[in-house]
Amino acid sequence: MKITSKRRPLRTQALLAGSLAAAAALSLAFTAPAGAAKAEHHPSAKKPTVVLVHGAFADSSSWNGVINDLRHAGYPVIAPANPLRGLASDASYINSVLKSVNGPIVLVGHSYGGAVISQAAAGDSEVKALVYIAAFAPDKGESALELSNKYPGSTLGATLNSVPFPQAGGGTGTDLYIKPEKFHDQFAADVPRSQTDLMAATQRPVAASALEEKATTAAWKAIPSWDLITTEDKNIPPAAQRFMAQRAHAHTTVIKASHAVSVSHPHAVADLIEQAATATTR
Repeated sequence: MKITSKRRPLRTQALLAGSLAAAAALSLAFTAPAGAAKAEHHPSAKKPTVVLVHGAFADSSSWNGVINDLRHAGYPVIAPANPLRGLASDASYINSVLKSVNGPIVLVGHSYGGAVISQAAAGDSEVKALVYIAAFAPDKGESALELSNKYPGSTLGATLNSVPFPQAGGGTGTDLYIKPEKFHDQFAADVPRSQTDLMAATQRPVAASALEEKATTAAWKAIPSWDLITTEDKNIPPAAQRFMAQRAHAHTTVIKASHAVSVSHPHAVADLIEQAATATTR
């Protein structure tokens, strides 16, 4: 029986291999955009760094949902621990964090963290925008406590535990905690109880003296600002938030949310931060 070979001549094989290689190269040219490798290694080369400063009765984990959104959008993010010991010392600490960042910064503060960023950003040319999230924005000579009491609506005082602590220089200070059984309704009524139970257990206390300490400067007078006002807030009255936002000529967004808006509505918070970043760092 005669067997006929099905092998192609060598020249035919070479031509076929060349055609396949050319087709593969052409396919890659259409599917891989120019500069893709560079973009992969430097996804946030032109984005400002977002620095997130938490307030009293919270910690940096309160920003987790916001951080996820911002990083997905290509922003480098830092969420340092706010000491919550005193306005001047807290602002000095956050300012030291800012000095460690290269390039433009969008500085964000929640609650008492707003008072801290207002002081920490003063004179820093790299801070291009201030974003206040249900936050204090005091003027020189004002305290967070004074602004909270300026309008009715805060029910925070009745929910607090006062705990003495030894001060480094001698004497005794007072730490303030929200009572665990009051935490959900007071601080984060729109967050599931399973989550607020954890937040209550891990809350960072604030020194009472920090809330009473008067601001020595107000960076919002020189730096563009954005403000998210929370209408269901029981810590900082919405009327006080509106007053501060209007005084600062802030770009304002109003949302139906509790004081813990960065936890309950992280997408809305991240959107406002991106607006500030886009408007000030083009």
